[in-house]
Amino acid sequence: MPGPAARTATADVVCLGESMVTFLPSQPGRLADVPTFGRGIGGAESNVACALAAAGHPAKWVSRVGADGFGDHLVDAVGRYGVDTSAVRRDPDRPTGIYFRTATDRATDTHEVAYYRAGSAASAMSPHNVPHEDLLACRILHLSGITAALSGDCRALLHDLTAPRDGRPLLSFDVNHRPGLWRDGAAGDVLLGLARRCDLVFVGEDEAEEAWGVRGTTAIRAALPEPAVLVVKRGSEGATVFSRDPSAPGAPAADTVTDVPALRVDVVAPVGAGDAFAAGFLSATLRGLPVRDRARHGHLMAAAVLTVPGDLTDPPARAHADRLAALDDAAWGTLRLGPGWTAAEGANEEVRVT
Repeated sequence: MPGPAARTATADVVCLGESMVTFLPSQPGRLADVPTFGRGIGGAESNVACALAAAGHPAKWVSRVGADGFGDHLVDAVGRYGVDTSAVRRDPDRPTGIYFRTATDRATDTHEVAYYRAGSAASAMSPHNVPHEDLLACRILHLSGITAALSGDCRALLHDLTAPRDGRPLLSFDVNHRPGLWRDGAAGDVLLGLARRCDLVFVGEDEAEEAWGVRGTTAIRAALPEPAVLVVKRGSEGATVFSRDPSAPGAPAADTVTDVPALRVDVVAPVGAGDAFAAGFLSATLRGLPVRDRARHGHLMAAAVLTVPGDLTDPPARAHADRLAALDDAAWGTLRLGPGWTAAEGANEEVRVT
């Protein structure tokens, strides 16, 4: 659970990172063949903030955007989810980042992303222009490895924020390894170093192997012994959570290892699930729920996003999600969720047994 902070918390969670205007394809296919695109928003950290705000938590997004129409759109769109955007700064000299993507899953060979973010307003974030008071008055500060890839200044900002200090909030870090953003070959060392300075870390098995050459949950934990909670995402298999009580006296307590199977989901669009999982896990962490239920809420929030076309959607009502997260293992294993499940009221509507 988040510990006491020296500052009075003004938000449950503060999320720091770049958000961009996203151009979404009107149909499947290569970028070269897609005739038109619709406009959306995209950014790992702002996605988490939006999901948490929609789930009823005071959430703040901290970033920089250009003094342009795309910046206006981002701030307005994120704010409509109930996120506090008062700490988003405007840069008169640098543009808001944009990107285009295909409709296919990021994990497949056919997935394409065309980023236009070099020199963006967010890439100029640094310890000198992002005030600590915007970031540390919260219960959880959520960061991501994407920010570290944007520039040396951004990397310095994350290094500063993850430094040990009295009264800091719980630090949550999603490794979010994006190979295309790293040009200097430093991804492995930088991401590992940042993750080891945080309290709660999310990493995919595939990311750990790609970034660090480490395979398997036990080996990943050996590479990341410091975080009190390490969540290893195993795709369709589920998640493994290594957790221990950081307040226990004496030598570090032994890990409790919790394996939580993923849900079976009728996927509409395979994007946004990782950010939604983090939001669900953080929401349940803020509420003091057991580790198993934190991971289950992560899976449920991911299922909400996977069953809609975009990266963001309203989560299930809290009582609805709590009821599903409390199911016994056998009943959890029979859940199959499809489009519209978040609005279903009765068990017969929300569950398909196969």
